[in-house]
Amino acid sequence: MSRPPFPPFTAETAAQKARMAEDAWNGRDPARVALAYTEQSRWRNRAEFFSGRPAIEAFLTRKWAKELEYRLIKEVWAFTGNRIAVRFAYEWHDDSGQWFRSYGNENWAFDEAGLMAERHASINDLPISESERKFHWPLGRRPDGHPGLSDLGL
Repeated sequence: MSRPPFPPFTAETAAQKARMAEDAWNGRDPARVALAYTEQSRWRNRAEFFSGRPAIEAFLTRKWAKELEYRLIKEVWAFTGNRIAVRFAYEWHDDSGQWFRSYGNENWAFDEAGLMAERHASINDLPISESERKFHWPLGRRPDGHPGLSDLGL
């Protein structure tokens, strides 16, 4: 199984890889998203450490059961060889209706087949009012014309 584009990354292919990840995560399908990672991919997400596709799928299932109406934007921060660093923000609300904007950074390492072998994520949650939301597209893929993080001043 492979997932182009492959390392070593260029500015164009790193941006393509980040957008593909964003699109998949906005689809909120844990089984589909997990296929972008190696079978033994190692993750750190906040204070959770785990590895392997089954653990990734279980994590994402829990995540999207809690983080309702999830909408995500990723932006490449840096890249070299088989590594990409992205910054991101996503908006969601909990089951009480409280909205949040979560900000973070991810460091990714890919194998030669273009699958992510490592993902290290640091994330902070900011409670926001519904009127402060900036991500208003219908659930699913962010439309091509929608502003990115830099355009939104985030």
